[in-house]
Amino acid sequence: MIEKTRCIKDTSKLTRNLPTMRYITPDYVYLPIINTRCDCGEVFVKVGDKVKIGQIIGNRKASFFEQPIHSTVSGEVTGFKKKWHRSGKLLECIEIKNDKTETLDTSIIKRRSDEEINNLTREDYINIIKDSALVGLGGSGFPTYIKMQSKTPVHTILINGIECEPYLTSDYKIMFDMPERVLKGLIYAMKAMNAKVGYICLKKKYKDLKESFDNIIKKRYNNANISVKSVGNYYPQGWEIELIKSALKIKVPSGTLPTDSGVLVLNVSTIVGFYRAIKYNEPVINRYFTVGGDGINYPQSFRLRIGTQIKDLLTLCDGYNNDSPEKVVVLGGPMMGQNLLRDDAIVSKTSTSLIVLNKETYKEEPCIRCASCSYTCPVSLMPVLIRNSVKTKNLNALKIFNVKKCMECGLCSYTCPSKIHLTEFVRTAKRMVK
Repeated sequence: MIEKTRCIKDTSKLTRNLPTMRYITPDYVYLPIINTRCDCGEVFVKVGDKVKIGQIIGNRKASFFEQPIHSTVSGEVTGFKKKWHRSGKLLECIEIKNDKTETLDTSIIKRRSDEEINNLTREDYINIIKDSALVGLGGSGFPTYIKMQSKTPVHTILINGIECEPYLTSDYKIMFDMPERVLKGLIYAMKAMNAKVGYICLKKKYKDLKESFDNIIKKRYNNANISVKSVGNYYPQGWEIELIKSALKIKVPSGTLPTDSGVLVLNVSTIVGFYRAIKYNEPVINRYFTVGGDGINYPQSFRLRIGTQIKDLLTLCDGYNNDSPEKVVVLGGPMMGQNLLRDDAIVSKTSTSLIVLNKETYKEEPCIRCASCSYTCPVSLMPVLIRNSVKTKNLNALKIFNVKKCMECGLCSYTCPSKIHLTEFVRTAKRMVK
């Protein structure tokens, strides 16, 4: 009998156990003028201008929101160059030469006292988060302040620390290194949303993290009504709809938002960014980033500056190994990430990892009608039928199959015994319907 695929190979143990390498002084950073959600942008600086950390150097525009661009280093604007982005596109970037003096723009970055934070209203929180350009750092890139504008009262906040894709350990490392910031960020978010309960959600196998959080909560935050929820180790447990169902036994109706059910979900990296924004009025300057896979010599976990070049990180990992002449380079996780044609890419806010794999050749076989893809799909689609409709360009069928529900988790391709790239067909179907 065909069974639903829920477990995928865990390949993150190595980088979980490595110390985090701090790399915050790259020679250059590259900051995109547009991104996946903002297709227009303007620049406030020119070549030769001096900039400081946190300084607003541009503005991105989407159809219903705007997003300031902050410098992540101090130094000099030296040009505008195109670099590969996690979207898979070659984007125009502001090039800044780092003077490595770490000079802050003190008109923006400034510490708030506990008393000032206690006096903040919900509107104050939203405006601070908006000005800091905080977005979903787990990969969604959706503006956090818009999620906070929910008209439905939020009773529970979930911090998503699942990180269920293979190789990825950036969220694990930030929780391991900075549990206090995660907890303080959660407390700030609960105050902002007037939420009664907060949970940090972890995989059951992360007993070390649970013990760490439990001890800190018991000693310092015993009255804050926050605790740790251990959920399943399967994929895609990190999908917020699945996480809410596992942690709270609440099923979010199709076509609605989690906040419509009174639940706000924030990625663990996002909540640390939330803490930094409220406490120091600081935009996202650094992030944790994993470089892993069997195609490099030394996998590594980094804490680095936004805008760092991938090539710099590969050098720090001692480059590609000689196990295979061809490599597959993926920006993001291997299940949902974007294949890069070149390694001339940069780390953006929402980049979590770089996976370098030795290329293996798979021969695609005819579909054997096993229905593994349909059994496995978390949103109950029929990927093989969608593939057939794409091949015949049957738009009416694609609309009936509701392809927009696909979250591109990659499970259909992963579980297919015929090695058919079903996820790519569904992506094509979504573009055709759009």
